[in-house]
Amino acid sequence: MDSTTHSLLAVTWFGLIGLMLVFYVVTDGFDLGVGMLTLLRRQREDHDVMVQTIGHVWDANETWLVVVGGGLFGAFPSAYAILMQELYLPVMAMIGGLIMRGAAIEFRHGAQHGRLWDTVFGVGSLVAAISQGVVLGKVITGFVPGGSSTVFIAVTAIGVVAGYALLGATWLVKKTVGELERWARRLGLLSAQFTVAAAIALTAATWIDGVAVHVRWSQPGVFARLAGLGALAVLAYVWLVASLFWRSEREPFRAAVTLFIVSFAGLVISLYPDFVPGRLTVMQAASDTLTLAFMLIGIGLVFPVMIGYNLYQYVIFRGKVIDTTRA
Repeated sequence: MDSTTHSLLAVTWFGLIGLMLVFYVVTDGFDLGVGMLTLLRRQREDHDVMVQTIGHVWDANETWLVVVGGGLFGAFPSAYAILMQELYLPVMAMIGGLIMRGAAIEFRHGAQHGRLWDTVFGVGSLVAAISQGVVLGKVITGFVPGGSSTVFIAVTAIGVVAGYALLGATWLVKKTVGELERWARRLGLLSAQFTVAAAIALTAATWIDGVAVHVRWSQPGVFARLAGLGALAVLAYVWLVASLFWRSEREPFRAAVTLFIVSFAGLVISLYPDFVPGRLTVMQAASDTLTLAFMLIGIGLVFPVMIGYNLYQYVIFRGKVIDTTRA
């Protein structure tokens, strides 16, 4: 097969991994957000309702992370090797946080130590979110050490935590009633401000200090596309705030998801054609043509099943979660 076919397959896999990351960030993002928000509520009845809103979907949401890892290993082994070497500690911390969450969801219903497991659930969610923020910050900075990179990574971690809290709060607006819904609505407004502030700070820092990304933004047509995405992000933010004020139940979550998708699209445009900024391009990282083609056939069979299953469970478990113990 010629180089054109190889390039097409490499770009296709780059897009597929990006799409799977979007699915993971949005779906596991809101249930990580719900987990973190349990730390801010004292009553176990509230914890029960909050866990119940994600109880039927959280494990399926995390399957996207497994598929991303497998796809990255097979389609871009050079990038996988660099990323795992550089990100060993935050990735292990993330896995530890996810294990804490899974164990807590199973054990929190016990008569003894229930509150302890609720805390483990919230802390595990927070650890996983922070770890993902650190991973994102390290990737964007190209693993360059230094004080400015450390500050950038810290702000990225804060932004990811705030963003997941936003997704979790808007999910609770959609799924709960009464005081818990009103509390989630207020928290959604607050977390939206932190999320946008972190995004603006990171964009400015990238423009000032990110050499590889700065060069990419200076290429013809790139800045215009980013400006268009920026306008869409502003509209999504207005949509989010307005829907929270207007007491809409479903629109805040849709607006928050849109804000995440637009932001992710801007990140992909900023990084491409680099897979690891300043170190490895998509073409350099890609496997051989036959491997990419074989994997594409496999993912073509698996992908519709995963999407169909995820959509089915959200349809089956749609609607509000009602705390019958308070009725």
